[in-house]
Amino acid sequence: MILINLEENFSLQPFNTFGLEEKASFYLKVQSLDELNEALNFSKDRKIPYLILGGGSNLLITKEFSGLVIHLANKGIKKIKDTEEKIWIEVAAGENWHQFVMYCLKNQWFGLENLSLIPGSVGAAPMQNIGAYGVEVGQFVESVQWLDKESRQINQQVAENCRFGYRESVFKQELKDKAIIWSVVFCLSLKPKVRIEYGDIKQVLKDWAITDPNPTDVSQAVISIRKAKLPDPVEIGNAGSFFKNPIVPKSIYTAISSRFPNVPHYPVNELHVKIPAAWLIETAGWKGRNFGKYGVHERQALVLVNYGGATGKQIWDLAQRILDDVKEKFGIELQPEVNLI
Repeated sequence: MILINLEENFSLQPFNTFGLEEKASFYLKVQSLDELNEALNFSKDRKIPYLILGGGSNLLITKEFSGLVIHLANKGIKKIKDTEEKIWIEVAAGENWHQFVMYCLKNQWFGLENLSLIPGSVGAAPMQNIGAYGVEVGQFVESVQWLDKESRQINQQVAENCRFGYRESVFKQELKDKAIIWSVVFCLSLKPKVRIEYGDIKQVLKDWAITDPNPTDVSQAVISIRKAKLPDPVEIGNAGSFFKNPIVPKSIYTAISSRFPNVPHYPVNELHVKIPAAWLIETAGWKGRNFGKYGVHERQALVLVNYGGATGKQIWDLAQRILDDVKEKFGIELQPEVNLI
């Protein structure tokens, strides 16, 4: 099989936000289902593994990939239906997430504004159930269209069967390595309803003297906060939050609060509490630690960074040291949020 746009010995540096210089044996950009099927056939015929790549924003590459990287670049946003209060739109997996959120605001489709400036593609959003500032994308997903890798059939997963949880979905569990997300149908509101209770949004709006914020105001506040706290991957290689916020039994929280009375926490239910991973890492002394080519960001302990020339293995080794230290000091096992290659 000959694929016209196939590239060999391809550098993945521009396609991962850590900016890691690793190569793939083969690389192919696909924009249609026919191209995707051809790419899968190429992998099968050559008996080589393949990696589905979107925006590369949640990926840590620790070695060269001896296989085919399939870069999903399908595009398209179309209206399915609407009512007086809601609109349903189908969005291709290859669309840029932040650009899509901005497009929604421009068209006065509301709900996703708290998720502004999250890097990555639309296809990765339901897989990770991305969330920020009190909102998770699963709240607005109507269904997910995915290609079965074996049968090559397009299937539809309605929201209630996506098993959305904290940074979790069926696509990271039962359908992991079985499904390729091709498009997502969102149900958004035509009536603005802002959510400003979480994080620093209220304070930023107050500083801006905005007393009656609209969704665009909220989006701009979120963008301002993220830019202040998180490094731009164009300037410093990173994948955003590297670790999930742990949900722990109240007994563990009680033990920690006896030593640190001001530990931040968020009740999840009667038995469990969420503790910010950033607080644990910072309290353990890792925030701002610099190891030359890589380190922990000085303003956000959740972010591991590549200052230039680091390898994925060095960053992963740093992550392991942090995991071990937090477990030793607090009895909590942090979980990485990134995907490891």
